[in-house]
Formats: sequence, C-alpha cells, structure tokens
Amino acid sequence: MTSRKGVTRRAAGLTAVLMTLAIGTAACGGDGGSSDGTFVAGHPEPDHLIPGNTTSAYSWDVTDELFENLVGLDKNGNVVEQAAQSVESKDQKVWTIKLRPGQKFHNDEPVTAQSFADAWNHAAYGPNGFQGNDYFSQIQGYADLNPEDENAKPKADKLSGVKVVDDLTLQVTLDAPFSQFKLLLTHPAYAPLPKAAFADIKAFDNKPIGNGPYMMDGSWERNRQVKLKVFPGYTGPRKPRNKGVTWKSYASADTAYTDLRAGRIDVMQSIPAAKVPEAQRILGERVLPRQTGTFDYLGFPVFDKRFANPDLRRAISMAIDRNGINKAVYNGTYTVADSMLPPLIKGHRKGACGELCTYDPAKAKQLFDKAGGFSGTLELYFSNAQPSYEQWMQIVANQLKQNLGIQDIQFRKIPVSDYLSMLRAREEKGPYRQNWEADYPSAQNYLEPQFHSTKNRMGWTSKEFDDLIAKGNAAPSEQEAIALYNQAEDVALREAPMVPLWIWQGFGGKSDKVDNVIITPFATGLVTHEVTVK
Repeated sequence: MTSRKGVTRRAAGLTAVLMTLAIGTAACGGDGGSSDGTFVAGHPEPDHLIPGNTTSAYSWDVTDELFENLVGLDKNGNVVEQAAQSVESKDQKVWTIKLRPGQKFHNDEPVTAQSFADAWNHAAYGPNGFQGNDYFSQIQGYADLNPEDENAKPKADKLSGVKVVDDLTLQVTLDAPFSQFKLLLTHPAYAPLPKAAFADIKAFDNKPIGNGPYMMDGSWERNRQVKLKVFPGYTGPRKPRNKGVTWKSYASADTAYTDLRAGRIDVMQSIPAAKVPEAQRILGERVLPRQTGTFDYLGFPVFDKRFANPDLRRAISMAIDRNGINKAVYNGTYTVADSMLPPLIKGHRKGACGELCTYDPAKAKQLFDKAGGFSGTLELYFSNAQPSYEQWMQIVANQLKQNLGIQDIQFRKIPVSDYLSMLRAREEKGPYRQNWEADYPSAQNYLEPQFHSTKNRMGWTSKEFDDLIAKGNAAPSEQEAIALYNQAEDVALREAPMVPLWIWQGFGGKSDKVDNVIITPFATGLVTHEVTVK
C-alpha cells in the first residue's frame, strides 16, 4: 500500500500505508455517480502520476488505470498477463518477455519493447532521482547507473541487462536467479512510457499519457482531483464497465467519510477505524470489508546493545496482550498475527509464531529476568499518523510495567513526515511501531526486505537467514521456494529482531449509485474498470 513499499529504500507500502487514513486535500463537494456513466472515488492526494516516480498507494489508484504493466494481479492475487503475451525463464535469471501486438498509448504511439526499456532505464538511472529506482536493483547493470558514491558520475545510463530483441520482445538478465521476478513485474514502476514523456518529464507528470484502459480527462488539478475517461483505443483484458472516474482528493479521511455518507462520493477504499461501527449501522451492506496484507509490528534497535539479547525481545513480545488490544482499540476487527506472513500470502503457516506471539506474562517475566532485565528509560516510538497508534502503545506500556516491572517508560511521538527518515538513520533508541504492506504478494517480499542483513532497519545480521532467502530466490518452483522462505521465517521468529502484532482489517464503502465495487488487498486497491454505475 506505500508501498505499497516498506523498509530501507523500498518504502512504498509503508510510506503509503503509514498515512492510509489520514491524508489528502479538502475536496470540493459534488454529486457522486450520475447518468453520464462516471463515478467519484475519494482518496488522499497523489504525489506523482509517473509510475516509476512514486511509492504512494494514492498515486497508484490513478496510475493503475492510466498505465498497463506487462503483468498484473487479479482480485485473488494471481499473476495475469496484461501488456505481455508471455513472461518466461528457464533458469530464473534470464527472462524473455513477449508483448501482445497492436497496443497503443493514448496519443496513438505504438507500445513496443523499447517503450518499456526506456521507462525502466529512466527510473533506474540514479541522477534522475525517481522514487521507484530500487525496484530495478536486481537487473544486471543497475550498479553502473547507481554508484555508491552519490557524487560520482554513473558509468552508464542504460541497464545492460535489458535488451530489446525486436519491437515485441524484451530479454531481461538479472544479477542472480530470482524466482519472484514475474511477481515483481506487477509493480507500477515497471509500466512503459511513450517518447513524449522524455521531452518534458515534469510537464508529463501533470498530464500523463499511458497505455491503460483510461486516459486523462484534462490535466491533474492538484489538491483537488484527477479525472479519467475511457480510452477508446484500449485492446487489453481490463475493459471498463463504466465511462470514467474522478479521483477526488481529501485532507481528512473523516471528511471523505462524511461525503460518502452524503452521497457526494461513490467509493471510499478505507473508512477510518473509529468510524467503522457507525458506518456499519448507517451504510449497512454498503460497507465493504476486506482482508488485507498489512500488519503492524514492533521493531527493536538490535544495533543498541541493550536490545541485543533475543530473550529480552521475546519477553517484551510475550508480555503484550494482542487479543486484548485488538478488542479495546479495533473493536476486534483486526486479526492477531500468528506468523511473519499474513494469511492471504502463500506460505503463511497458522501458528508459526508460536509462543513468541502468545500472551504469557509468567513466561515473559522468566525470559526478562534471564536476559538480565532492563535498566534506564524504555523509549517507545510511533508516528502521529493515527490516534490508534498512541492508544495501543499506551496499553503496551502499561502491560510492560505490570508484567515485566519496567517502570520508566517514555513515549516518542514523531511527526509522520519525519518518522521513516528517523528509522532509516537508525536514530531510534527503543522499540518502534511500524507496519508493512508488500509490493507484491510473495513471502519473499515480506521477509527479505524486512530481515536481510543488508536491508533491515533493526541492525540484525544472520547469514543463515540470508542464505535461505538466496536459495528460495533461485528455487526452480514456487513450492520449493516457499519451503525455503518458511525456513528463513523460522530463523527470524527464533531471533525476534521484530515481532508481529496484528493484521489490518480493511473497510471500504460505496454509495447506492454504484455496484460491483471490488477493493483488493493489493497495490491495485479499487478495481476501477469493474465498477458499474446505475
């Protein structure tokens, strides 16, 4: 969501989801769906409309319909071909991609293999500063475009691992075998760009030209709305069942919810948690619950010697009553985590977290004493993005005082705009609240970015974990890959550099003017082209 990106350079899901219910711009009022066959959806303001230059779920709401990737995800998270006719590899390292013929951009320029190569090279070239840069890091030649010394001139401006074979064929060579590459291709950063984009990339951001089922209806009205209409030349699999959508921006999720109740917008993907009981009473069946892949966790600064003992980390985890907090703060709507993977991800094993995620104050105190206890001030970090974060952190503090005897606990409430940069710089001095929403539905994307020795925030290192992830990435089949990822998960659970808490439950809503509203738990969110207007 974000996404959605998470740790280190990969910040989409977290950056996006971190503020999921809180941001945007005050929207002008207006009617929802009307007789012209269009509808209105409310969401926070995007930051960019060029797919390779955003890690915001709010931008993806728009770009997913303006652009069509080689492959996408269906509502169940399965990979389906879109602009590609096939994506194949015999060794997980060299991939051959065949495009579906006859595709065009909204300006009638043909969509070719070069359209993808140009977009990827532009996003991967470090000096361009695109937010999606890191998504290309596994492609051969990436290091030449992104020298470690930021002041050094890159050795190249094109990825050596991307070869245009002919107008409809791409060959992509990775640095190492990666069984999840086809899933990675679903990420918005891998969308193509027309030649017109590179003439004036900043102007293009205001009125992008894509190859998707919808095209811009005018320019982006910043801090107000983005209007899309159906592209008549679209030949792909996502045929729109409506005539267009207006994405209206809101500064407050509460304001968007008020407009949903009043019928001024037709779709809201995330009703604020505090408003859900009211929405269920008032909107009834027009509330749309959904499972999500986003979970909250408590991370530990393992680089700080005070938190280096795994027994201390386990003690803190087992002193937290997850079920009690879920009921008190989220009305029991969330799912208590029992794994490092949410249930909707292949590879989730019920109960994998075991006693680490089980509330057991007596065992927690034994482990705490075994670790030598904790002296000094225990600082707990969270952002100001949601009131619920402080609510449940207060409960956690009380439980740590009562169950472990830690009396000196202080809160560090950080502005959301500074929170991720603080964590990236490892400036936290105690356990911190964070959440994760993967970029694509793979066990690998939940485990590698969060725990790999060169990527995680906690300062945790484990050659055993890293080796298992590498073997999973190179595995010849999904089943073999998942088995290896599960072994890596067991290492992370054993050491507990971070501990999972609960899985978010999503609640969207719709007006009575639209039907067939599908909101997926993946980066695509609302399946815009399926919405029908009465």
